[in-house]
Amino acid sequence: MRRVVITGMAGFSPIGSDWETIEQHLRTGKNGIKVMSEWDKYTQLNTRLGAPVMDFERPAHYSRKKIRSMGRVALMSTRATELALEQAGLLNDPIIKDGRMGVSYGSSTGSPDAVADFGDMLMNHASAGINANSYLKMMSHTAAVNIGVFFELKGRVIPTSSACTSGSQGIGYAFEAIKYGHQDLMVAGGGEELCATEAAVFDTLYATSTRNSEPQLTPRPFDRDRDGLVIGEGACSLILEEREHALARGATVIAEIVGFGTNSDGSHVTQPQTETMYLAMQRALKIADVPASAIGYISAHGTATDRGDIAESHATAKMFGSTTPISALKSFTGHTLGACGSLEAMVAVEMMNRDWFHGTANLENIDPSCAELDYITGAGRAMTVDYVMSNNFAFGGINTSLIFKKSQ
Repeated sequence: MRRVVITGMAGFSPIGSDWETIEQHLRTGKNGIKVMSEWDKYTQLNTRLGAPVMDFERPAHYSRKKIRSMGRVALMSTRATELALEQAGLLNDPIIKDGRMGVSYGSSTGSPDAVADFGDMLMNHASAGINANSYLKMMSHTAAVNIGVFFELKGRVIPTSSACTSGSQGIGYAFEAIKYGHQDLMVAGGGEELCATEAAVFDTLYATSTRNSEPQLTPRPFDRDRDGLVIGEGACSLILEEREHALARGATVIAEIVGFGTNSDGSHVTQPQTETMYLAMQRALKIADVPASAIGYISAHGTATDRGDIAESHATAKMFGSTTPISALKSFTGHTLGACGSLEAMVAVEMMNRDWFHGTANLENIDPSCAELDYITGAGRAMTVDYVMSNNFAFGGINTSLIFKKSQ
């Protein structure tokens, strides 16, 4: 069976857009949560916290003609892809344009401004605010399609719009496309742009943090004093490649993807289920053909919601016992929705290659309702591991588990 490797990675997050900046935040415990004063106009919205990407601007070499079909989510995703292709040594290489490279990419939704334009049409019975590109910005597959068009990719397009698993499914389906011989190269990942409407989704479920005067102290995954999640934004692209193809062109292999499991709870849209989370991890281990004991670190979904943290921790304990180190990136970035699966995968791989793993920010008192696990806290931990697992669990009961192996 064909092996799949990563040859490029790049992303934009609330704590930075390069590894040096991200690592500094992770080591110092400084999160990217901000008070969103512009949300004050939404009088019934309880949370005022968000995690925006602060350092993203439209690149000067992106002409207005080339980006007219892009909102912020597609633009961030396209730029992340450009940087990842550059790292992979594939930017402007004709081999990405001959059908060998496809796209597997997702977001929860398209750009909210474009959605609002159509909403205005329905409310006011006038379509004056809509133009030829409005739908292209609004559609849930806007990132995948715009990436493909911008780089003239002619392989398969797999849009993954599955809320919090959009990015991880994007990676997983790209892995399968290469593993089973459908493509030699894939752009994989996910993106999301910040909007008060996304915070409102969780606000109506009483699942958002309302520590509005203490942004540095929230979210608090697995902590007994957690009060909910914080919505963030970002985008992250991974370049996946068939291993022999990568080696033949002299590419640097960053890591290998060896396992992917995905399933659904089939029971409730918003109530996570421990058993099916466990089965997703089990499936990833089976595809990777490694025992649970081989996994040296787990990147948790870790949203800081009451039921989510409890269900996830017990599924993890059932699979791994209490000794496998685990931490949650969302304690730094907030919940970046469609981007979280790819951002968390990228960070997990970077840490595996550097023999150091971040702790969960603000985790001071483990909730006794959560399972006993080896929760990394504080300044992180130096460890040398060969395999890491990255897990995500989404609305709709969609579960994903990815396993990455250190390059040999």
